[in-house]
Amino acid sequence: MADPRFFSRSGPFDLATVLERTGAKAPEGADTGRKFVDVAPLEAAKSDEIGFLDNKKYIGAFENSGAGACFVTGKLAERAPSGMIALITGQPYLAFARAARLYYPPSPPEPGVASGALIDETATVGEGSRIDPGAIVGAGVEVGARCHVSSGAVLCDRVKIGDDCHVGPGATLMCCLLGDRVWIDAGARIGTQGFGFAIGPTGAVRIPHTGRVVIGSDVEIGANSTVDRGTTGDTEIGDGAMIDNQVQVAHNAKVGRGVVLAGQVGLAGSARVGDFAMIGGKSGVSNHVKVGTGAKIGALSGVASDVEADGTYLGQPAVAIGDFWRQQAVIRRLAKRSKGE
Repeated sequence: MADPRFFSRSGPFDLATVLERTGAKAPEGADTGRKFVDVAPLEAAKSDEIGFLDNKKYIGAFENSGAGACFVTGKLAERAPSGMIALITGQPYLAFARAARLYYPPSPPEPGVASGALIDETATVGEGSRIDPGAIVGAGVEVGARCHVSSGAVLCDRVKIGDDCHVGPGATLMCCLLGDRVWIDAGARIGTQGFGFAIGPTGAVRIPHTGRVVIGSDVEIGANSTVDRGTTGDTEIGDGAMIDNQVQVAHNAKVGRGVVLAGQVGLAGSARVGDFAMIGGKSGVSNHVKVGTGAKIGALSGVASDVEADGTYLGQPAVAIGDFWRQQAVIRRLAKRSKGE
């Protein structure tokens, strides 16, 4: 159960409501009026809480769980212990996420402008928004309705953010336009000058970055991540993109709709990531390289040349996953030969 000091829980909800919100199916004869108070991990869940099983390595925890209900695939539902209602779905983790949002919906900010906030007289703040102490809102800034600008956040001159946005503590926004329902986490830097220069006979000559960062709606950008503005054009983040902590998106990169970038991913200048692609942690994409729509890049990979849509790639440099494992098999054989095995 979440700590009530930090998180407010809704409910309880009956099983019928949970099924409606998640799309899962209950076995015939299940008591759809039964109340559940929370979601919880399998090993800790009680009879009035709901868990999920999305990985076969946790089947033991599933079979011994005290959860009253659990999201699970049809193939594993028969292994549910006595007293547990198997909530059958093809995507247990997705159903669990929907249930968790039912019990812990986003809370609108308490409207108001703190006395310690610094807001330029030419800035506009939408109805229902909250500006915390120590926040700075510059000249000509436009803040939409029901936004929350946290303590220490800085919205530089003429930044525009849409409705229902959150700007975390210590985040900095400059030269950027945000859509609706954008979540910028603590310490993120949006619209900073990119790493662009030309090498001359006396050293590096800085190139002015006169572009912007344009972020769509329903985007999340994690703590201490950086999105640099474009050199002459824009850096773009598409609707629904999810960017983890400590990610670097360089100048003029284009991130498509629904893209997922895990922690410490780096996109070099003018990299292109197609819609719904996923890039694993600590991977990098070289400048001007394109990751195709729906492609999956494994963790610790280096994408040095374009990769096709919908494929899965791994390694340094990244290659199709089948080729990667064949390469690994060849290396192992060569290693054994060198040892005389």
